[in-house]
Amino acid sequence: MKIAVGSKNPAKVSAVLGVYEDAEIISLQVGSGVPEQPFSDEETMEGAMTRARNCLIHSDADVGIGLEGGVVKMGQALFLCNWGAMATRDGEVFVAAGARIPVPGIVAGKLLEGEELGPVMDAFTKQENISKKEGAIGVFTNERITRGEMFLHIMRMLAGQHEYKLKMRKHDL
Repeated sequence: MKIAVGSKNPAKVSAVLGVYEDAEIISLQVGSGVPEQPFSDEETMEGAMTRARNCLIHSDADVGIGLEGGVVKMGQALFLCNWGAMATRDGEVFVAAGARIPVPGIVAGKLLEGEELGPVMDAFTKQENISKKEGAIGVFTNERITRGEMFLHIMRMLAGQHEYKLKMRKHDL
C-alpha cells in the first residue's frame, strides 16, 4: 500500500510510520484550506480532511492522511485539539480526534491575539521547532504524551476504522 501524508512534520510522518511499517510512505506539503491556526474542532477537522483529500489529488497514493492541530475555546479557556483524517481512492473519509489539555493563560493570550501556536511555543520554551518534536502537548504534560504519540493514537483509530470497513465489505459479499 502507498500512503501519502499531508505534511513534512516529522512528528506526523512518524505517527503514520508507527501504524503502517510496511507501507510505502510519502510526505507531501499540501494545503489545509483552513487558517494556519485553526480555532475550533470543526476547522481543525476540516483541515485534516482537506489535507487527506489533497494527498490523493497530488499523488498516486492509495490512501491520503491529514493530521491537524488546533485549539478550541471552551468557556474561558483554550484547549489543544487534534484531528486526523484518512481518505481512500473509493471516496471514503475516516476521522478521529485526539487528547485535550488546557493551554496555559500566557500562551492562550498570544493565540487569542492572532499568533500561531508553533512560534508561540518556541518563544515560550526558548527552543526551536517544538511542533516538530514534543509539541505543545509534550511541553504541557512534561513529555508524558508527545505530539508524535498523540498523532499515533489518532492514526491507530483511523487505521482501525478503515480495517473494520474492509472487513465488513468482505462479509457483505
